[in-house]
Amino acid sequence: MRAWLVLCCMAMLQFLIAVDVTVVNVALPSIGADFGADGGQLTWVVVGYTITGGGLLMLGGRLGDVLGRRRVLLAGTAVFGAASLLAGLAPSFPLLVGARLLQGAGEALALPAAMAVIVLMFPEGPRRSRALSVWAAVASCGLVLGFVLSGIITELLGWRWVFLVAVPFILAALAAVLLLVPADPPAERTALDLPGSLLLTAAPLLFAYGVVETGEGDSAQPWLPPLALAGAALAAILFVSVERRAANPLVPLRFFRNRSRVLANLATALLSAALSTSFLLFTYYLQNQLGLSPLEAGLTLLPLAVSLIAASIVVPQLLGRFGARVCALAGVGFTALAMAAIALTTHLGANAAAMMPAMILIAAGMGFGIVGLQYAAVSGVTEHDAGIASGVQRAADQLGGSTGVTLYVGIGFAPVLNGTDPFLTSSLLAIAGLTASGAIAWRIAMPATPPE
Repeated sequence: MRAWLVLCCMAMLQFLIAVDVTVVNVALPSIGADFGADGGQLTWVVVGYTITGGGLLMLGGRLGDVLGRRRVLLAGTAVFGAASLLAGLAPSFPLLVGARLLQGAGEALALPAAMAVIVLMFPEGPRRSRALSVWAAVASCGLVLGFVLSGIITELLGWRWVFLVAVPFILAALAAVLLLVPADPPAERTALDLPGSLLLTAAPLLFAYGVVETGEGDSAQPWLPPLALAGAALAAILFVSVERRAANPLVPLRFFRNRSRVLANLATALLSAALSTSFLLFTYYLQNQLGLSPLEAGLTLLPLAVSLIAASIVVPQLLGRFGARVCALAGVGFTALAMAAIALTTHLGANAAAMMPAMILIAAGMGFGIVGLQYAAVSGVTEHDAGIASGVQRAADQLGGSTGVTLYVGIGFAPVLNGTDPFLTSSLLAIAGLTASGAIAWRIAMPATPPE
């Protein structure tokens, strides 16, 4: 009973953090109007949060293993709550962006610790598969409901409440952790791999800047975008070098000796890239092409949330019957069909109702694909590496999503490609990534059914 109460607590925290990934999207025009920020500046309100959070997630996982998961969970949750309050009260745009970066840091500390607590409290087998299904379904619903809540809150209360509404729930989560999560053993004394964390965060940030600025094609300093892309590649190479030589690496290279984990995380990144792209394409089409209001656009996405809830009920039974690899492949296939449906619907200029099949397919892709790959990514973990495994899996999910949006949408909607169908281009790029994801998932060696 205690384990399920902890799961409910962790799921609430997961929901709040997942909502914050998407809740600002519909509110961006109001934020820009208040602060006089243009579209390029507003992009960093979204991407800065996801990339910073994803880049620091593995440090968060390592801190949980070293300092204790309960301690790090409390610290990360507190940082996230304080940053949410700061974002809601921010008097200037730079301070708002800074608060979003701080939110990402809080997420990086809290989520790996929360997932590690769940993994260790539920034994490997059907109970863990059910717990992870709930965890992933809550995250998916949070991502989708963020659009709905953003429209409602922005229209009725103003954009600041998009951030402020989370504060009392964060306080409740802190109280629940103090009461329900077992105390940690004494903290270890060990060096931390801060250079690795900085390089892992710098690489996607530089990549995002380089892709966006290249797509704009009118930079006053044309040498900056290629320099940023080169810097991203250099940071990635240096990250591997640092991890190879560090006394206490952020991600020990022995972790990647488990072939199933490596393949599961690669497939997760590519699947998340397409899923995150679909959300933005839905929003752009409903608001920019069909002219729906923020509230109307948010409510139009409700079928996606309902379908995700249905998938969360079905997935545990199918995961137990067919295994993680089959569920992962099904999720990738559903997502590819969804991207094809988005391309067709937008090309024909169909109404909002015509988006329904794509929404249902995206829900199936998230429900089946992420859960199956997540199970594979944490299969066989121990007390020693549970935090690393959960941090790597979450980082692959989040960095894959943010990088996918930057690449697929950045190229599809780039001004230099004016005259092409941006929805078609973005969808085709996502389908290409999903093809690679499916090929990788096919090679994951998993038992036919999760062990009892």
